[in-house]
Amino acid sequence: MKFKLWVTLTILFFIYSFYVYIYSSSEKTPVQPTASVLSGWQVWQNKNCHTCHQLYGLGGYMGPDLTNIASDPTRGSDAYMKAFMKNGTDKMPDLHLTEEEMNSLVSFLRWVDKSGKSRVGKESVHWTGTYIF
Repeated sequence: MKFKLWVTLTILFFIYSFYVYIYSSSEKTPVQPTASVLSGWQVWQNKNCHTCHQLYGLGGYMGPDLTNIASDPTRGSDAYMKAFMKNGTDKMPDLHLTEEEMNSLVSFLRWVDKSGKSRVGKESVHWTGTYIF
């Protein structure tokens, strides 16, 4: 009985190890951020964008998750993103960003978009900023 258990566990260990090896070797090499991306990251931090918006599901819930905004077919154009940054909305204030800051922030959001997927679905966020489980 002990021998069968030992053999079973050994086989499961090798199967699991093979799975981990295959999974880890298929990951893409991360794209190194450019100077514009790093500048956009500084704008993101200095303007406290994370207090209302999320990246990778982390951050505030008053605004939408912006992890994959750049690949959104309706909201991902540079002009669309800059219009919100420049004018704000009823919930988002005008942050008085310069053209250079907006370009850097767009570069940062495009870089983030290529690096992963958001974990928070639109159906999980209530308009009050609370998370619905």
